[in-house]
Amino acid sequence: MAQPPQDQERKYSAASREEVFDEIDKEEKPPSLVKGSAVLSRTNSIVSTISNESGRDIKLRTMSWKKTAAVLFGEYVCLAIMSFPASFMALGMVGGIIATLGIGVITLYTSMTLWKFQMKHPECRDICDIGYKLFGNSRIAYELTTFGLLANNLMILGLHTSTGAKVFSTLTDSQQCNIIWAVVTMVICILLSLPRTLTQVSFQSVISAILMFTSVMLCMVFAGIEDEPAGYVEGTVVKASALAPPGTTFVAGFNAILNITYTFIGQICYPSFIAEMENPADFPKALYACTVAEFILFTVPGIVIYYYMGQYTVAPAFAGLQPLYKKIAFTMALPTIIVIGVIYANITAKYLFNRIYRNSHHRYSNTWQGWSMWVALIVIIWILGFIIGEAVPFFGDLLSLISSLFDSFFGLIFWGYAYLVLNKGNWFTTKKQTFWTILNILIIIIGIIVFGVGTYTSIQSILNDYAVGAVRYPFTCASSAI
Repeated sequence: MAQPPQDQERKYSAASREEVFDEIDKEEKPPSLVKGSAVLSRTNSIVSTISNESGRDIKLRTMSWKKTAAVLFGEYVCLAIMSFPASFMALGMVGGIIATLGIGVITLYTSMTLWKFQMKHPECRDICDIGYKLFGNSRIAYELTTFGLLANNLMILGLHTSTGAKVFSTLTDSQQCNIIWAVVTMVICILLSLPRTLTQVSFQSVISAILMFTSVMLCMVFAGIEDEPAGYVEGTVVKASALAPPGTTFVAGFNAILNITYTFIGQICYPSFIAEMENPADFPKALYACTVAEFILFTVPGIVIYYYMGQYTVAPAFAGLQPLYKKIAFTMALPTIIVIGVIYANITAKYLFNRIYRNSHHRYSNTWQGWSMWVALIVIIWILGFIIGEAVPFFGDLLSLISSLFDSFFGLIFWGYAYLVLNKGNWFTTKKQTFWTILNILIIIIGIIVFGVGTYTSIQSILNDYAVGAVRYPFTCASSAI
């Protein structure tokens, strides 16, 4: 069985990857690996994935910072943007803006901490390796992080198969069994998930981001020009509130914050993105470009759509449009639903593939065995995602549950603790250092609160929805059209 990276560490401060390998070559090499060995050297881990890639069929470190930015755009310019107007309704316009900017700044800061940690430990190739190194080379931490990675990503795949079915049901107005549409979505996703490198997914991500941006723009325009939102009650006044409207419960308010958190936090994939970059030192360029776009794309639609739909705002916001407008805008979102699923499927399958073939040439060669295993993994994880998507058939509540269970760790707790590890011995040496130390302790505390309180509110919201009949039953043929 494959093992996490070895205990060796080195500051990854070189300006380019060539300098890094020159430095590595000067170091004493560990013993060679033997078949079945539990040892995996840092030198073999890095040099074998980059320095020797020129003679390999499948090259992993091929992403420029621009391609990395494209993949980030593909991950973040997503359907979850359409949950922001509903979050703004629950929190009020002012509360929604403050929550969006606050969570965005925290996410940017923790993402930079992640990058710094991985630069110090370049042998880390995914979030599981990070968990291993972060918690003192702990095998238990490695396996728990693995569980979190697989559970989080499979839930996201389930979200995308069920949402794809929702789109097809909405667009066709047919009486076709909803499960059939979910299967259609799954098959499309399987086919597009077959490329083994993220650089091949970057082109899909660009198209996805452009179409989703178009969909968001159309939704804002349609919300402004339609006579009244869907579900409008004759004689009522459509109004938006600066503050949380009367009657907003703690569960509704906290779930609104969790939905915003889910959309911002995607650090579970970052180590895999960085590991496939030509020059990981360029990652901040991609991160800053994406963050600026996030602030605009998350805040503006939240304000505009909530302003025009008022108390009739729902998640996703497309459901608040009149039928024709809804179909036009929703159509543009379908590729995004598929491509983001492809990104998470790639990360998940690649982790499993690397664990199975960590010391094998099948990882980098076009062998029958390697490709058979890759295809099998892709099919299996999408089938599992499909099962989860049909077993948990609700959108907003699933976002909240994912956010509380996993984003609390992979978006907050991990990186607050990573700062403490990186700066061990210097926590309170200066006033500036004391400030950053206290800030990161607060980030850890916030993560714990999100995990505990968030899990409670998410589950309670799910129970409430079932109690009032707001969601369909698992594995039902009933239409999920919005």
